[in-house]
Amino acid sequence: MSGKINKVVLAYSGGLDTSVIIRWLIETYDCEVIAFAADLGQGEELDPLEEKALKTGASKIYIEDLKAEFARDYVYPMLRANAVYEGDYLLGTSIARPLIGKKQIEIALKEGADAVSHGATGKGNDQVRFELAYYALKPDIKVIAPWREWDLKSRSDCINYAKKHQIPITVSAEKPYSCDRNLLHLSFEGGILEDPWAAPPEDMFVLSKSPEAAPDQPSFLEIDYESGDAVAINGKRLAPHEILAELNQIAGENGIGRVDLVESRFVGMKSRGVYETPGGTVLHVAHRAMESLTLDREVRKIRDSLIPTYAAQVYNGFWFAPERENLQKMIDEIQKPVTGSVRLKLYKGNVTVLGRKSPNSLFREDLATFEKDEVYNQRDAEGFIKLNALRLKLRA
Repeated sequence: MSGKINKVVLAYSGGLDTSVIIRWLIETYDCEVIAFAADLGQGEELDPLEEKALKTGASKIYIEDLKAEFARDYVYPMLRANAVYEGDYLLGTSIARPLIGKKQIEIALKEGADAVSHGATGKGNDQVRFELAYYALKPDIKVIAPWREWDLKSRSDCINYAKKHQIPITVSAEKPYSCDRNLLHLSFEGGILEDPWAAPPEDMFVLSKSPEAAPDQPSFLEIDYESGDAVAINGKRLAPHEILAELNQIAGENGIGRVDLVESRFVGMKSRGVYETPGGTVLHVAHRAMESLTLDREVRKIRDSLIPTYAAQVYNGFWFAPERENLQKMIDEIQKPVTGSVRLKLYKGNVTVLGRKSPNSLFREDLATFEKDEVYNQRDAEGFIKLNALRLKLRA
């Protein structure tokens, strides 16, 4: 990298990779390293980070509580779009990266840093997500990606480096996979999960019970919506991050939100991931139910056709790109009538819609009824069918 690097802001998790990276940056670039950890809802994982970062060589550490911003400005806009990647993945890791990148740049500007760094490997999606965010927000920032530069080639190499430099790390043979947790989900990748035929061990899961171990009695919920956003649970109004936290607890207890999939990474390879997204799963089902009552058929069809595009934009790291921002404006306009309440039953891994109501409902009982009505002439359907059949007759 050209030019002297004096100060680097590192996205720091306290795990093996980023612990090693602090020391490696100092040795390789003879620079000051500032660690940054985003509190996105990973809980007690953050407790030891300050002491650990400073002992490892960081000059200081920022630990910022971003839960409210994460839920309000990142997760909720994505939920309004019903974003699901490749039919299953609710994008819990993907949506966190642009916010982490944004805060890193803010700290770099505040501290007068020359560069930012991350612990993502050269094989994965996160390197792309972080760096697209960096460059979108500060085009001249220097980026150091150690996994693309150093001679360490494996987890074993990192462990040996840590031992050599007396870096305090906790590596557990009982958990041979990597985890990433935030308010929306918990992901598991690597290690024993690299065999797509191997079932994940039951003791791996944290946020959810297995459906078999879930209560024999269902839980019932009523979720209120305003313009596409969940605003209350059972009549209790809560902020977005509070709604996610509460639904994680209730849905996790009922065995909801587990997904095991093989996904297509942006860089070209496939990878196997296992995810727990209890609260997000409930909100996704409830939101679709609310839309079924309030969205025009053709509007919904157009929006649904854009879900794979929007999901890929998030997955691939283009959160701060003009195409995602403009698509979001269209989605948010579409969501204006999505207001009302959805009633749900949560039971042994299933989310069942029991009812929905809205002041903007497009459902008309007097039109839809199978009983006698005065507003619909059934004979009108004959001409409608004949006109739609015309091209089929001509083709035959």
